[in-house]
This record gives sequence, structure tokens and C-alpha cells, in this order.
Amino acid sequence: MGTGLLTIALGLLAFDIAGGSAGRILANVLTIKILIYVIASPIITALAAYWRVTPVLVGADLVRAAVALTLPFIGAEWQLYVAIAVLQGASATFTPTFQAVIPRILPDEEEYTQALSMSRLAYDLEQIASPVIAAALLTVVSYTNLFLGTVAGFLASAALVVTATLPGARPRPATDRTGIIDRTLRGIRLMVTHPRLRALLWINLAVAAPMAMIMVNSVVIVRAELGLGESALAWVLAIFGLGSMAVALALPRVLTLIDDRPVILGGALLAAVVLVLLLIDPSPAFAILAIAWLALGVGLSAMQTPIGRIIRASAGEDDLGYVFAAQFSLSHACYLLTYPIAGWLGDAAGLQAATAALAVLAVIGTGMAAATWPRVKVSA
Repeated sequence: MGTGLLTIALGLLAFDIAGGSAGRILANVLTIKILIYVIASPIITALAAYWRVTPVLVGADLVRAAVALTLPFIGAEWQLYVAIAVLQGASATFTPTFQAVIPRILPDEEEYTQALSMSRLAYDLEQIASPVIAAALLTVVSYTNLFLGTVAGFLASAALVVTATLPGARPRPATDRTGIIDRTLRGIRLMVTHPRLRALLWINLAVAAPMAMIMVNSVVIVRAELGLGESALAWVLAIFGLGSMAVALALPRVLTLIDDRPVILGGALLAAVVLVLLLIDPSPAFAILAIAWLALGVGLSAMQTPIGRIIRASAGEDDLGYVFAAQFSLSHACYLLTYPIAGWLGDAAGLQAATAALAVLAVIGTGMAAATWPRVKVSA
């Protein structure tokens, strides 16, 4: 929930600083975030491979809370960029560690699938609850107060991690004499060489294109193009989260009947089709925009939720942390392409040009993933 409030408040802060060019600032912010993720995540994972999980997660939350506390006082672009760099460095520590510990706790495949669904559901509830709460708060307080909700969210996360029973540090095998550089590149090598994991690299592109449209241009469409109020932005993001949550709830049952491949590729195709249809009118009426964002939520959730199953079926236990970190890093590397397209191209050439470029990338990612992914079940 803290992250959801942060997303909405950052969009409104960017609009405060730059007005109709808010997409450019958001693109810069998100590009900095992705650079940190791409560079820091594999290195941090290699350093922390044999550390205890709890202090790593709690420490990352405390750093994020401290940075969020400074955000209401930011009035210049460069200050925002520095704060985001530090905050996202902590996130690059938290997320891969969190993702890699789940299969260690739940070795059973069915339980792990349910856990992935619940993890996604928690994220989707944030997408819905945070905008609703933000919309209510924005009727009585300034948007800068939303950052205080972000601080509370990260502190609550740290408290919950402390109360959880998590596995201790993994013992380092006597045969593991690899250095930091080898461990940093280990997961990336596995992602590139394994057929299923290599297909995920194209799925990452199919995810990054529509996600950039949502994260960068939602505020531009709602506030600048349609001329609607701040709460309208919160509602359209909530509708996107609703679509994603519906899929997360259904997937544990669906994946007992259908293999991961058609689910993920179907989600990619849906998202690509929505972006292509948006070319007719990149700033449609609010009702049509809501339907489009709902469909994008469905497609993105269908792509992202089962990814953990693919990784666990394709990597050994000792490699899980490295592969999750590599997936985290390489998936976010796609945003180094899509976020600038969404923000900078949109600002310079217009929303339709940005939408067209993102639609092309979504189609390429979907097509290449379908061509690359072997037609075998994930459990094989």
C-alpha cells in the first residue's frame, strides 16, 4: 500500500513541477529506477547470497521509509532523482530476496503456485486499495501527505517481516569457490542459455511496453488530455489493478488445467492488441480508457504471475536466488527502452507516436516469445 501511494503521489508531484510535461519527469524517474535495478540487483544478490534473509529485508524497508520521509519536501527535479536512486537501490535489495525465499519455504509445486497467486494478489490489492484511499485523502489533504502513508507502509512491512518465520542463511557449499563477479553473472548466464528462461526475456519486453504506457502516460491522459481531476488518476489505476487481481485469483485453478505457456502468451497477446487499438485514439473518453486499462491489467497479470513457476522448474535450488535476481534485472532492463519511449517520445512527438512505438515492441515481444518457447510443460 505504501508503494501504491508513492506511485500516485509521484505522478502528481511531477505534474506540479512540469505540468503537461510530467511524462518527461516520470520517464526520468522511472529510468533511474530501472538503471538501479539492472545494475544493483545481481551485485547485491551475489553479495548477500549467504546472508540471513530477515535483516536484509528489514534493512531495505527501513532505508525506503527514511527516503520516503524526505519526499514531501522536494521541490526540484534533481532532488527527486537522488531520492529515487537511493529508494530504488533498497528495492533492488528487497524484491529479489523476497522472491527467492518463497520457493525455499514452499517446495510443493501446488502450494508454491498458490503463493505466487497470493503474492500477486497482494500487489493487486495495493493497486486497488491505494488509489481508493488516495482518492479519499485527496479530497481533504494535499497529495504530499500521501508520502507519509508510504513511510507507514514500509515501516509496517518491516514489522511484518520481523514477525515472520523465515529460513536462516544458506550454508555456502564447500565446492562453491566462485568470486563475486562469477556469482553476479551466474543467473544471467542461466537466463540466456536455458530455452524457457530465454523465452521469458521476450515476455519481459511484452510486459514492459504496456506497463510503460500505464505508469508514464496515465497521468498525461487523465490530467492533460482529458482535463480530469487528481482523483480520476487514482480511479483509473484502481481499475487497472482490478483486472490484474481477477486474474491472480483465478490462476491457481487455471494452471491446474492449462499449461503456463498458453496463459502467459495469451496475456501478452491481449496486452499487445489493446495497445494497437489505442492507436485509434490514444486519449479516449474516460469509460473507454477504463476498459482498456482493465484489459491491460488482465494481460499483465497473466504474463507476470506464473513467471516464478517457470524459474523454479528451470533452475536448481542453489541457483534460484541468482536466477530471480537476473530475471529482476533483465526484466527491468526492458524498461530502459520503454519508459523513455513513453515519456520522452510522448513529450516530443505526441501521445500517438509513443503509443505506436510501444505497440510495436509489444507485438515483437509476443511473437518472439511464442517462437522461442519450447512446447513442453513447465514440470517437464
